[in-house]
Amino acid sequence: MTKEQAQKNYTAKNINVLKGLEAVRKRPAMYIGDVSSRGLHHLVNEVVDNSIDEALAGYNEKIFVSINKDGSVTVEDKGRGIPVDMHPVEKRSALEVVMTVLHAGGKFDKNSYKVSGGLHGVGVSVVNALSEWCKVEVKRGGKKYFQEYHKGMPVEDVKSIGTVKHDDTGTKVIFKPDPEIFRTTEFKFNILAERMRELAFLNKNVTIKIKDERDGREETYHYKGGLLEFVKYLDEKRNTLHKPVYIEGEKENTPVEIAFEYTDSYSDNIHSYVNNINTIEGGTHLVGFKTALTRTFNNYAAKNNLIKETKKGKITLTGDDFREGLTAIISIKVMEPQFEGQTKTKLGNSEVKSIVETIVGEKLNDYLEEHPAVAKKIIDKCMRAAEAREAARKARDLIRRKNALDTLHLPGKLADCSITDPEHCEIYIVEGDSAGGSAKQGRDRRFQAILPIKGKILNVEKAKMNKILENNEIQAIVSAIGSGIGDDFDSSKSRYGKIIIMTDADVDGSHIRTLLLTFFYRYMKELIAEGKVYIAQPPLYKIKKGKEEHYAFDEEERDRILKRFKTNGDLTEDGTPKGVTISRYKGLGEMNPEQLWQTTMNPESRTVLQVTLEGIETEKTFQTLMGDDVLPRREWIEENAQYANLDV
Repeated sequence: MTKEQAQKNYTAKNINVLKGLEAVRKRPAMYIGDVSSRGLHHLVNEVVDNSIDEALAGYNEKIFVSINKDGSVTVEDKGRGIPVDMHPVEKRSALEVVMTVLHAGGKFDKNSYKVSGGLHGVGVSVVNALSEWCKVEVKRGGKKYFQEYHKGMPVEDVKSIGTVKHDDTGTKVIFKPDPEIFRTTEFKFNILAERMRELAFLNKNVTIKIKDERDGREETYHYKGGLLEFVKYLDEKRNTLHKPVYIEGEKENTPVEIAFEYTDSYSDNIHSYVNNINTIEGGTHLVGFKTALTRTFNNYAAKNNLIKETKKGKITLTGDDFREGLTAIISIKVMEPQFEGQTKTKLGNSEVKSIVETIVGEKLNDYLEEHPAVAKKIIDKCMRAAEAREAARKARDLIRRKNALDTLHLPGKLADCSITDPEHCEIYIVEGDSAGGSAKQGRDRRFQAILPIKGKILNVEKAKMNKILENNEIQAIVSAIGSGIGDDFDSSKSRYGKIIIMTDADVDGSHIRTLLLTFFYRYMKELIAEGKVYIAQPPLYKIKKGKEEHYAFDEEERDRILKRFKTNGDLTEDGTPKGVTISRYKGLGEMNPEQLWQTTMNPESRTVLQVTLEGIETEKTFQTLMGDDVLPRREWIEENAQYANLDV
């Protein structure tokens, strides 16, 4: 079907209305997650998802995104254009229906879109509702149409504003987020560019251009190799064992696309997508891939006598062995995806497991038969992983035997809380005995546990599991949290609903925090995905005048507090108000228990940052900061030094 024929078939009758637009402005977090920076950038993703859906349907190859000088964003595509004719039920233009009615759009009509993205499915109507103003231009049928909205309401009817070439089609949406709704309305180029790059990798026929009119930055993303280039991009700072493997197939109207390769690292790096949605909690497609990978490699190794003999017999290779050092991208398209899990990013469709399993099993077996040298190299690595796993099992058994003397299996330095319901409990992992002592005295013993750790834990990015398990501080963390590690890991067994990392605000504290985050990212990633890992924000300054005390978490807040104290002619030479003292905290240990509780631990007054998984750049950042290669780390530090809080 040509684009022109498809355009004629895609009319107002294809726009199905499921529910009216209600209370979006009153409860925006219900629709976009939150009203912070994350929710703000999600608005752009919702609009871009519509353009990607046109690409998935085969009618769009170009998307333009622009951050404009006035704080608005433009998203333009070359698709069929949103229908503008009269909707048969709503009795108004289909364009107005799409823009003002929640869950209205062509993606609910399977004759228009076989599959569609957009995690929440709230679409452009919610973007419109949460914008100070929004303007839409549609080109289709040789004409250009326009409608403007203020806070979700149409200013006037859809109108024709000119003619265009018959093959010039598409939709342009320009919107400015409402400052009455969002805490910040400043878009970050890097955040949007990362998602655009990811979408370009996943949709190899699409070219996405993003430009920042505020400073002139621009990027164009187009990857003919698709997932193969995606895998290479993820591993550009790692040593790979072979060229990437590409698997493609379709079964039961479910296209499956996979690319993977092995590196010399010790952790796996698997990203799975459904209809371009990053399923950070995995799901049935990921299970199918893992099952097929393990079974196919094991069968090939057995058939070709590649398994080593030891004194105790042949080595048994498990799924963990086959995933060590594996980088993989799994991308599938499902007509009716069912999402579940803590963040609604876990695929639940049961039929998908066998579909992926079958395709991977057949195609991977063919690849191994055709590339015996690569197969042997991978299986040799997996056998080394199995030997390390056996050493790790012995280390775990040793930990269990040591813990058997303690009926609670908890580290001695843990000050636990009295409540046992994980949903209401939190643990602070605190740097140093001094700060740990203050935290233990200042905490609310009912629901707050304290685990002090000494110095810098092992950098798990460079260590095998057996070495990781020999580290005393990691042993204490694993025992305290209770969810296990490696083969034993089960996030549902976590003894705490919140795990809060609390370190000093200096360079050493930042390093310890990064080491801890690397550990959680590599070996307890599900806890991050489920929103259970946080970073405490202790204040940097205490400002005091007489009996009046204020705490500032950064220089900007410090200056705001000082402004309130200033009176005419009442300043010292350096600009500080007379009678005011400013204390700069070098570490947590400088605060007494009451101060630590008041500023950093009291749920009523503290600030904690939730750690989230934000796409592919998270993986690359950990590789850069904690990997073996010094040059990329130096470059990263030089590029980001301007954002650091320097303690001079």
